[in-house]
Amino acid sequence: MDPTFVRLNGARRRWKAALASLLAVASLVQACLATSASAADAHDGASSDCVSSRGRLKGKLESSCFRLQHGGLERTYRLYLPLARASSPPLVLVLHGGGGSGAAMELLTQRRFNRAADRDGAVVVYPDGIDRSWNDGRDLDTQSARDNVDDVGYLQALVARMADEFHVDRARVYATGISNGGLMSYRLACDAAETFAAVAPVTASFSEQLGPRCQPARPVAVAIFNGTADPLVPWAGGKISVLGFSRGKVWSTADTFARWIALDGCPAPVVEARVDRDPADETALIVHRAGPCRGQVELRLYEIEGGGHTWPMGATYAWEWLVGRVSREVDAVQEIWDFFRGSVRTR
Repeated sequence: MDPTFVRLNGARRRWKAALASLLAVASLVQACLATSASAADAHDGASSDCVSSRGRLKGKLESSCFRLQHGGLERTYRLYLPLARASSPPLVLVLHGGGGSGAAMELLTQRRFNRAADRDGAVVVYPDGIDRSWNDGRDLDTQSARDNVDDVGYLQALVARMADEFHVDRARVYATGISNGGLMSYRLACDAAETFAAVAPVTASFSEQLGPRCQPARPVAVAIFNGTADPLVPWAGGKISVLGFSRGKVWSTADTFARWIALDGCPAPVVEARVDRDPADETALIVHRAGPCRGQVELRLYEIEGGGHTWPMGATYAWEWLVGRVSREVDAVQEIWDFFRGSVRTR
C-alpha cells in the first residue's frame, strides 16, 4: 500500500477524532449560554431524578434531590440543609449555566455555599433547568425558550415551598448563577423583585431583549462578577458565541451596571483601588460600588481584569483556551454571601 495514502488516511482519522472531541466540547459550552403557576405539591421525598453533572466537574454531592410539579412539568432541584438551621433562615438559589445542572453548580462552586449555610443556618437550593437551560428572556433555539417555559414562576414556586416547609425569611431570598444562570438571575430581579431581595450574576450582562424592558417593582440589590477577557460573553457587549455558534447579544458590562444605577436610583459609583493578590493567575480586581440607593439597596460590579467565562475561585470546568482564566483574586462565593447578608427586601 502507498505509504503516502497510509499517512493521509491516518491523519484523516486523527482529525476526525479531534473534530469529534472539539464538537462535543463546543456543544457543552454552547449550552452553557443557552439559555398561571401551579402551587407546589407536598414534598415527594428524596428522589434520584435530578440532572447529573458532566464533563470535568467531579466530586461528592452533599445535597439531596427533590421534585416539584409546576406548569404541567415535573421539575427537579437539589437541596442542602445545614444541621443547625436558623428558625427563619435566608434562602439562596444557585442557578447553573446552560448545559449544566444543579449538581454541576454545587461542584463548580466547590460546595462553598454549603459551608456558608453551615455557618449561618441558611437553606441553599440548586435547581435544574428544563433540558439543562433557563428561559432567561433571549430568543434562542432551546427547549426552554421555544416552549416559553415559566422559569420565573417555577423559581417563585420553589421559594414558596421552602417558605412553607422550612420557614425561610421571605425578606431574605436571593439568587445567583453563572452564564445562562446569571442571565436568569437578571430576569428574576426584573420580573420577580417582589420575591428576591438581591441577585448576583456571574459572567453575564443584560441581554438585548431584557435590558430595555426591565422595570422591577421595587429596588433590587445587584452584584455583578464579569471578566474583561471573557471569550464567550464579551465585556464590551455584542454577540455571544461559542466556536461560531451564536447565542444572542448582550449589552456591555458598563451599560448593564449603568442601567441598574438608573433603575435603583443610585448615586455615582465609587471605584476602589486595583488589587492583584495573586500575580500568578494573570488577573486583577477592581470593585465598583454604588449606594445607598432607593430602598437602601447597594450595587456592586466586580471587574475582573483578565478574567474569563469562569467562576472566581471556582473549579475549572473547561480548557483555558476555550473559556479563559479562573481568577484567584476574589472568592466569589464569600463575596456574594456577604453581599446577600447585607441585603433585605423592603416591604
